[in-house]
Amino acid sequence: MPTLRRAVQGFASALLAASTVTALAHSAAAADTLGSAAAGTGRYFGTAVAAGHLGESDYVNTLDREFSAVTPENEMKWDATEPTRGTFTFGAADQIVSHAQSKGMKIRGHTLVWHSQLPSWVSGLGAADLRTAMDNHITQVMKHYKGKIYAWDVVNEAFQDGSSGARRSSPFQDKLGDGFIEEAFRTARAADPDAKLCYNDYNTDGVNAKSNAVYAMVKDFKARGVPIDCVGFQSHFNSASPVPSDYRANLQRFADLGVDVQITELDIEGSGTAQATNYSNVVKACLAVTRCTGITVWGVTDKYSWRSSGTPLLFDSAYAKKPAYDAVLAALGGTSGGGDNGGGGNTGAACTVAFARTADWNDGYNGQVTVTAGSAPISGWTVTLTFPAGQKVTALWNGSASWDGTGTVMTVRPTYNGNLAAGASTSFGFTAAKNGTSGTPTVGTCTAS
Repeated sequence: MPTLRRAVQGFASALLAASTVTALAHSAAAADTLGSAAAGTGRYFGTAVAAGHLGESDYVNTLDREFSAVTPENEMKWDATEPTRGTFTFGAADQIVSHAQSKGMKIRGHTLVWHSQLPSWVSGLGAADLRTAMDNHITQVMKHYKGKIYAWDVVNEAFQDGSSGARRSSPFQDKLGDGFIEEAFRTARAADPDAKLCYNDYNTDGVNAKSNAVYAMVKDFKARGVPIDCVGFQSHFNSASPVPSDYRANLQRFADLGVDVQITELDIEGSGTAQATNYSNVVKACLAVTRCTGITVWGVTDKYSWRSSGTPLLFDSAYAKKPAYDAVLAALGGTSGGGDNGGGGNTGAACTVAFARTADWNDGYNGQVTVTAGSAPISGWTVTLTFPAGQKVTALWNGSASWDGTGTVMTVRPTYNGNLAAGASTSFGFTAAKNGTSGTPTVGTCTAS
């Protein structure tokens, strides 16, 4: 059998070599959604999601079509997950996680330790009890979602605004002192060693007293081996708090400490060209920083935004794409698909994707990805697969591949099998070397044309 398998893999490798030539011809084909365009740069493009809106078709259609990552807006916060001590309620958050997993989306966990949206019982605890409760809350929530969460906002908004650079008063700070952040991160690492652990805050987007204090903390953590993988920049902007001129430089200085940076809650109040330009500048800043791994906007549509009167998002209240959407897509290197201007009632090109692991052996496995057209015919499709670090694709058939700069995200387009009738399916397959990692790739959403 090993001899036969090597022969099959050798034949598949030849197919890969041939398809690589085809991939060059397709490499200029730009994606036409936010998620697929971002994937072409090796990044995710996500949105905050509320479980209560998942029954609305326009909301879900826009979410599924455009985004490759989700952050539960409120459903993973302490008051939602542990309203009474020791009693955990995960129903609403589970709904979001299940939906995201079914669409191959990354999931950011938000948030474990925060001074706000705390149930009243937490604030009434003494120091020793509070430490026990904090560690238990982190552990129980993270273990419930172990293996499902890409990155956690472990601690949120622990520093004051203004010129002091001081810590914010909170039950954790006031009773446990400065060490509570380090303890939270160490507890989080023990609970899920594979999730990225982030510190998240607002008004830290430029170089100022607050961001300097966060920078000093991260630098100290890295020097002492405290587990921190990423820093989240909320990036809530308006006329009183515009995109700072040193935004990119600030992201870069954090990245230079050896952590990823993520734009975690982006929204920009305004409209028209001015809003579009600001959004474009934020995206370009992220693209200029190699370790800026993704962007999340804080909501799908203006009508559900936490500051809806400022119309700060990429889709208006009717789910129509705004000029800001076009600017973001262009900045990501994508092009408009032309016929779909929102989530409502669209019956245009669409496809779904399913993955199966068809063979497995000690040092490798075969995977098959099935692409199915929606209710209308399609003339092309694009699928992204994000492989566990270390795995390498050694052969690909029935598709052409291109890779992002990290070597972990493979974008596959059809070679000859792009035209599908409504409801019809096709498939492509690959062989991957495990290289010590046996995990399965995350399959992104299918983009049709």
